[in-house]
Amino acid sequence: MASARSLILTTFIVTGCGPQSDAGQAGGYGAPGASLPELTADELSRFERGREQFHREFVAADGLGPLYNQQRCSSCHDLPSLGGFGAESVPKATHWDAGRCDLLTDQGGDLLQQQSTPLLAAAGILRETLPERASQFAQIRPPALYGLGLVEAIPDSLIAMRADSADANRDGISGRVGRTADGRIGRFGRRAEFATLQDFIANALLLEMGLTSTAHPEEEKPNGVALPPGVDPVPDPEAPDSLVALLTDFVRFLAMPAPETATGALADTLQRGQRAFRQVGCDVCHVPQIRGTNSTVSALDGKTVALYSDMLMHDLGADVASVCGPGATPSEFRTAILTGLRYRQPFLNDGRAQDLLSAILLHDGEAGASKRAFDSLDPSAREALLRFLRSL
Repeated sequence: MASARSLILTTFIVTGCGPQSDAGQAGGYGAPGASLPELTADELSRFERGREQFHREFVAADGLGPLYNQQRCSSCHDLPSLGGFGAESVPKATHWDAGRCDLLTDQGGDLLQQQSTPLLAAAGILRETLPERASQFAQIRPPALYGLGLVEAIPDSLIAMRADSADANRDGISGRVGRTADGRIGRFGRRAEFATLQDFIANALLLEMGLTSTAHPEEEKPNGVALPPGVDPVPDPEAPDSLVALLTDFVRFLAMPAPETATGALADTLQRGQRAFRQVGCDVCHVPQIRGTNSTVSALDGKTVALYSDMLMHDLGADVASVCGPGATPSEFRTAILTGLRYRQPFLNDGRAQDLLSAILLHDGEAGASKRAFDSLDPSAREALLRFLRSL
């Protein structure tokens, strides 16, 4: 008899979806940085206007800072195009103790801003320093934003139905739903701490550029200390709702990168690699496709999303442990989206793996059995699996 997990898996996976057949079955493909196909003229206009704001350089007169990391959204999301990955890392620090993640809010929070406006610098504050209570520190690599409108359109029920937090089927995998502070199902962020793209973007505006908004109307305090008088003259909120909406629409309407097209011997290799991917169990968490998006935007509605993620939280073991997150241990992460993987290097959340083989071998915990199965493959099958991943 099939297990509950295998029955659920059939809801998510299109049988035989390979590097070529995916493109014919899944929706929302395009070149990196391109808009979704099928957008209306108004939606395409909002995408283009949002792209301009995404690449806009904010200055102190716009409300930048007084603490910040970058002046443009595109500074952290520009590889291989606007909306992609980023080479600049983001410094984060937390404290994990007795099963609780301390985000060090009273000492300025877990994200450390490394630049200051001239007014703040004149007051003697150049950057945030590592909080005294921090027990973990990491340089986090910015993720790609491609296809996140499709991710937002996945119904909560399709994410929740795969959760098995108590490992009821005893397969060693106990994925759980990430939750926001107010209890909603999370899907954005390394620890699935944001439920919507607007939440995700408004938070980034505040923490990365010091731009307050309706959602976050108060400035960050440098290492928890109140800002000196006169260093923040722009009235709050600094980012109007219209700006947040345009940035959200730019990200919402970004296409999902299409997989590599292959014929002949390469197509055979990729198909063999995909079979090995399933054989070792990578597809249990890196679910190839999710069917049935739901959105008022026609271009996002009723699509099959080639995601290679179940959108659940998993413990991947001590070798990938980093800073902790809201409701997450240092070694728990939302399953990474593998679509577009060929455009990225290095790998893992902090870039500690320089190649895909190293990234796989660092997996443990709930991914331990799959890693061992991968290690037991014959060399040609391992290389085919790696080549398949490099085609996504």
